[in-house]
Amino acid sequence: MPDLSVQLAGLKLANPTMTCSGTCGYAFEYADFMDLSRLGAFVTKSITREERKGNEPTRIVETRAGMLNAIGLANVGLDRFLAEKVPLLEKMPCPVIVNVAGHSYDDYLETCSAMTSTGCVRAVELNVSCPNVSDGLTFGTHPGRLKELVAEVKKVLPAKPLIVKLSPNVEDITLTARGAVEGGADILSLVNTFTAMSIDIHKRRPRLANVTGGLSGPAIKPIAVHMTSRVYRNVARHAGVPIIGMGGIQTWQDAAEFILAGATGIGIGTALFVDPATPNRIVDGLSAWLEKQGVERLTDLVGALELPGDEPRKTPYP
Repeated sequence: MPDLSVQLAGLKLANPTMTCSGTCGYAFEYADFMDLSRLGAFVTKSITREERKGNEPTRIVETRAGMLNAIGLANVGLDRFLAEKVPLLEKMPCPVIVNVAGHSYDDYLETCSAMTSTGCVRAVELNVSCPNVSDGLTFGTHPGRLKELVAEVKKVLPAKPLIVKLSPNVEDITLTARGAVEGGADILSLVNTFTAMSIDIHKRRPRLANVTGGLSGPAIKPIAVHMTSRVYRNVARHAGVPIIGMGGIQTWQDAAEFILAGATGIGIGTALFVDPATPNRIVDGLSAWLEKQGVERLTDLVGALELPGDEPRKTPYP
């Protein structure tokens, strides 16, 4: 059997698949529909310092080949998360990554500091790029501010891998990627959703109460693959920082594209609403792909994409 295991800044996963933040709740909500033990990692929905009710409905709208969401970071808040959700996460049969969001340095620092002493949390993902709250892009679109935030968070989270989730809603994603890496990011995840809008033509009003939301799903996959490739080639490869690729992944073929583009981990989100067992099917498909390619280790294909002008790869694989 091919080896699907991957290393993310010292965090070893049995395979590259993981849930995208916000799509699977806090712990076992999807346990009846997928084999959680076959996930590489489970990523919680975003946690903020204070409890948040989120945006007013309507908060989710289906679009052609995708979905718009404007949940607004609704969550139970840090105190309730620690008291009510962590005991459940301690029973999770795969590594747990907690996604943390905030509106200020203090928000991020207090919440991330609490994760330092929470044993079941193996890594933290910073959500600096939520497009459906009023100021959710303040850090995510400004390389300098992002660098400062990441550096401060690393001080309170010194012993666990720090993932920075990058926004695609920027002119050049390699600039924010470089800012995150210079600040001390151990891992990059990309991309988050695209700011978008849908209109009810009969009511002549936006279909989302928040007016705009985050577009996810198959419609964004080609852009996400392109951004993953650019960040890998221009920033991550040279810095030795692994990438978690995400954005419209539905099939093993989609996952394979991201891997070839430079992703070591694979985040699956919108597809879970169609088929919660998608990650399990992707694992099976990747295993069969490696066998057919004659490749023993999945990691041998990370970044194996060949572009015009590249030096020929010195590899025994076709």
